[in-house]
Amino acid sequence: MKRVDIKSIILRYLILIFVGIFSTQIFHFIFFQLTFYPVYFLFQIFFNVSISSNILWVNTIPIEIVSACVAGSAYFLLLILNLSTPEIKFKKRILMILFSFFAFLIINILRIFFLSFLLISKSSFFDITHKVFWYVGSTIFVVGIWFLSVKIFGVKEIPFYSDIKNLYSSGKYFHKTKSSKKH
Repeated sequence: MKRVDIKSIILRYLILIFVGIFSTQIFHFIFFQLTFYPVYFLFQIFFNVSISSNILWVNTIPIEIVSACVAGSAYFLLLILNLSTPEIKFKKRILMILFSFFAFLIINILRIFFLSFLLISKSSFFDITHKVFWYVGSTIFVVGIWFLSVKIFGVKEIPFYSDIKNLYSSGKYFHKTKSSKKH
């Protein structure tokens, strides 16, 4: 029977609860500047760009980078997938989080740049492309990054399910009831 590390489970889920309470502020604070300025520098390669607060002025066209553009919920989902997966050593877990956050950051910067480029060029595909990226693309990116992380780091467990299965099979935290037959 597999030994269940209940302290690890409690710690991982307490971190998720704490981060979940403040996730919007935490991820916006961490990733806004890391998203905004690379997009700005990419635009500087091709256009005349200036900054006013959270707005990039590209050839007199304003591009506002709002909190939703930073996609804090995607980073939080990557963190949830990571912390809800048992039996990952601390160093590997940190490397997985850094890898997945960095991968999403790069994809998000390129997404914002591409969508902004469509807007600047007055493409008729801007609205539909923006909606597809918003509703479908982010989810696909997060799931793809998670599966890539799992493959690269050799993770064998399944988020949430493996914790529940391990707790159940240990018998300590779930009582198996036997049906008794009375005559």
